[in-house]
Amino acid sequence: MPDKDFYSKRHPVTGKFYDPRMQPRFTELATFMRAPSADDLSQVDIGLIGVPTDLGVTNRAGARHGPREIRNASSLMRTFNIERNINPFDLCRIADLGDVQFDDWYNLESQVDTIEDFYRQVHAANVIPLSAGGDHSITFPILKAIASEPLALVHIDAHTDTWDEIWGSKFHHGAPFRRAVEANLIDPTKTVQIGIRGGQNFAEGLEFSKNSGMRVIFIEEFADLGVPEVIKEVRHIIGDHPVYLSFDVDGLDPVYAPGTGTPEVGGLTTLEAQRLLRGLHELSFVGGDVVEVAPPFDPSGNTALVGATLMFEILCLLAVARSQPGV
Repeated sequence: MPDKDFYSKRHPVTGKFYDPRMQPRFTELATFMRAPSADDLSQVDIGLIGVPTDLGVTNRAGARHGPREIRNASSLMRTFNIERNINPFDLCRIADLGDVQFDDWYNLESQVDTIEDFYRQVHAANVIPLSAGGDHSITFPILKAIASEPLALVHIDAHTDTWDEIWGSKFHHGAPFRRAVEANLIDPTKTVQIGIRGGQNFAEGLEFSKNSGMRVIFIEEFADLGVPEVIKEVRHIIGDHPVYLSFDVDGLDPVYAPGTGTPEVGGLTTLEAQRLLRGLHELSFVGGDVVEVAPPFDPSGNTALVGATLMFEILCLLAVARSQPGV
């Protein structure tokens, strides 16, 4: 449990101590969930991180702007989750760790290495990462950094993201989980992909997911089963295994999240997504991300708000997992 002064901040002009989370939501510098900016990783349990790159996209770019706009939208988040009856900020020391900083903004392979190095430092400090992308290619290097054993995976998306090399790159946003299986970072038999749909030019990704042992829940089956049954199946498959959660906003119907690079109609509603995440609170989460928010395609700002809201729900899952005895 955080020290009572962890969230206090001293104003540089007045010298007064105050809690920025309790100030009007239109004030203060934008940080994720109005959490403090971290000065010392040793004092942090859960780190909120931005990864502003979209070099891995195969369609519309724009997700590089995701972290900044999600930060802005997350000022609307409050501290208490009334549906879960928890306050994650009371359970853990939560801070914004800033963005991954790249030296080579035009080299995807170099960025994979940079992201991995950044998250290795976070992991070495025993900090659980919750990230805002960026496109989905960021998840592979994050997993490389934090997976000391093959992890279970909950993957919510319109696409399986298990393609192989395409257009000269094997690190694009359609390939992170194929690369993760090949590197023994995730256990495909403890991987559940939820919301899969949309047309394909080739079936390679779907075949890889199924042949490797992943449980693929297409959107039609999701609709037929309903949220409670899907939650039961996820719990049954994953059990108490350490698990990472990756949420691509194109898993939602574009009615709710139009600001994304590869929208697919017929997806989850925001309420279904919230209910699904809330039902996974018994799992042993070790990290998570929300990716593919591309603000330029949604001038209303609603997709960024959706991304921030999903991040808060995942933050609650991580806080419960981290606060368990012995963690």
